[in-house]
Amino acid sequence: MEAYDVNELFARCDASGSYDIDKIKRAYHLAEDLHRGQKRISGEDYIIHPIAVAQIVYECQLDTNSICAAFLHDTVEDCPDRITLAEIRTQFGKDVADIVDGVTKLNIPFETKQEASIRNLRKMFLAMSKDLRVIFVKLADRLHNMRTLSVRTPEKQRSIALETMHVYAPIAHRLGIQRIKQELETLALSYLDPIGFQEIRKDTDKRYGESKDFLAEATRKVAESLNAYGIRYKLEGRVKSIYSIYKKMYNQNKSFDEIYDFYALRILVDTELDCYTVLGVIHEMFNSMPGRFKDYISTPKQNLYRSLHTTVIGSEGIPFEVQIRTWEMHAVAEYGLAAHWKYKSGEQANQALDEKLQWIRALLETDADGSDPDEFLHSLKIDLFEDEIFVFTPKGDVVSLPAGSTPIDFAYAIHSAVGNKMVGAKLNGNIVPIDTVLQTGQIVEVLTNPNSKGPSRDWLSFVRSSEARSKIKMFFKREMRTENIEFGKQAIDRELRRYGHRYTDQQRDQIMANLALRMGYAEGDDLYNSIGFGGMEIVKLGTKLREEFNRLVVPEQEPKAKAPALKTENSEREDRKARKSSESVIVDNVEGCAVKFAKCCSPLPGDRIIGFITKGYGISIHKYDCINVQNGLKRPEDRDRWVTASWTIRAEKRAFGGFEAYLNVYATYTPSVIAEISIALRDMKVEITSFSTKENDDVIIMTVGVRCNDTDHLASIIGSLKKLQAVRDVTRGNA
Repeated sequence: MEAYDVNELFARCDASGSYDIDKIKRAYHLAEDLHRGQKRISGEDYIIHPIAVAQIVYECQLDTNSICAAFLHDTVEDCPDRITLAEIRTQFGKDVADIVDGVTKLNIPFETKQEASIRNLRKMFLAMSKDLRVIFVKLADRLHNMRTLSVRTPEKQRSIALETMHVYAPIAHRLGIQRIKQELETLALSYLDPIGFQEIRKDTDKRYGESKDFLAEATRKVAESLNAYGIRYKLEGRVKSIYSIYKKMYNQNKSFDEIYDFYALRILVDTELDCYTVLGVIHEMFNSMPGRFKDYISTPKQNLYRSLHTTVIGSEGIPFEVQIRTWEMHAVAEYGLAAHWKYKSGEQANQALDEKLQWIRALLETDADGSDPDEFLHSLKIDLFEDEIFVFTPKGDVVSLPAGSTPIDFAYAIHSAVGNKMVGAKLNGNIVPIDTVLQTGQIVEVLTNPNSKGPSRDWLSFVRSSEARSKIKMFFKREMRTENIEFGKQAIDRELRRYGHRYTDQQRDQIMANLALRMGYAEGDDLYNSIGFGGMEIVKLGTKLREEFNRLVVPEQEPKAKAPALKTENSEREDRKARKSSESVIVDNVEGCAVKFAKCCSPLPGDRIIGFITKGYGISIHKYDCINVQNGLKRPEDRDRWVTASWTIRAEKRAFGGFEAYLNVYATYTPSVIAEISIALRDMKVEITSFSTKENDDVIIMTVGVRCNDTDHLASIIGSLKKLQAVRDVTRGNA
């Protein structure tokens, strides 16, 4: 555990002269009082955590209100004697209360696409767009939790590490906070792949130990040359981080020995002019590697990162990277937008900060309807995870776009009107198809026609940026409502015809009116319009659409019910089976849907599953890796019939007394082997539902249907059967 000294923090804040030390002390003493008696899982006093978060926030060079919020961030929900936000606002002001409120609400389970999780992500970005300090404190909170993750259970370690790698590290990268990003990635990797982590750390220590004199010698030579030129500088050497090496080895399929930028020198100077002067000195001293120079000063990254990068070859033939930047650039590289509070102030600075937050607002505008969680996740992944490219306008202005972007993405990055009137494009003076993938350094010219009727719906299938997708959809939403409604009706008709019952236009419109109310639309035409312009996919209506159809159409078409027949034992068993199936699976976020489990793969709780809308009755539930699923997802005509599915908590808690699964048992034939298998299953209290055999020379192959609770239970059964002397192997099978 790291030691955090709150008095040392007070002293550093006081010495800087930039902080309201009395306010910070009041926040700490209040937090200490509210957390008194609380312990962390490690057994240490809980107040250690707020102190650590405040320390990290201070190291990020944030302001007084951020440090106060760091001390108080767990007091609203996690204290026995909780304080209200109104009380915090009264004692510390609106900013501190708003930051605490924002951090308190951010709980982001990212491993699922459930709508509640997406709402939390939206909430986080909304809080970020209002006050970035919310996410800085949250990142500091997560960083300390990762530093102390060793005391949690292995399951919790993996879950938190995944969430960190999927959400928090990319956000830190997008905000330019490289110091936190790199530590989060390294810590997360140590729990997600501990063997790979240890192997790379061992190789890194070995290589550095064998050639650390090389880095010292390169540093000495560079220092001598810079001194000769009279340049004021700071020079430091480093080795590549474990996660960076791991990622390069994994993504590019390289061995450890093929990592050439293992070593790096960083040179900090006073001015941009000094940066380019130092670059010249470096290239004069060492041979540069072709294609390994990047100028992020004239063309900054989207996360504000600015620096010169060049890779050169040392005297021993060892390549190393040199990074050259000013002190302010370095502060931004280390702390990203957090450096705003140290280096900028006044109205102009706030305006500049607003411009830097534009990508967050664009993401929220993309999700203005809030109707499609997958669409929001798609945009989020593009904005957070994708690499970027830099292209130029004919006038030489730089435009940053996600990797994989097309001229259409470029046009909408310039202006909505340019994209809407686009009819063609030129790259470096040559006319190209509008779906051509752009590369860094190209000059892009958009060809427009004032008489153009607007974008094509097909553009949505290949544009890359969330901004372009949002603006194209907005065009169709605003300008083509009548056409969208008609397009939506045609799409719904195609879906309803699959249900096998006749219906009238009036019934269809009533179904959609009911669905619109359930989903937050003002009227049915608004839902038709959303389908028409691409804001809502029909597959997302799935279960709700069928429910309304069955309620309004099917009862009117069915013949009058006959007197109920006496229920047999078999029919009662089938009823119970259908009821248990519907209670065990959530389809499109709706519980209680009519489902059946596919015999081709016999899914169990613990398996990743997906649903298929059958042409007969109900939804067929498959394992996601079922061969029929993999083939079916490739057929365009069936694409809208696949729906999301997941197990209910009750199913995962084994509340139903068993699901049907199948085993293939391979055994040496003996007269008693079948009896031995049956007795072993009886002793495990496992119900046998079917049994068939096939002989092949001296081997007997038994396909056994059994009742089990989930994948873990089935694995236990398989393990026990494998211990029988005659059994050669046992595998999971199908009916």
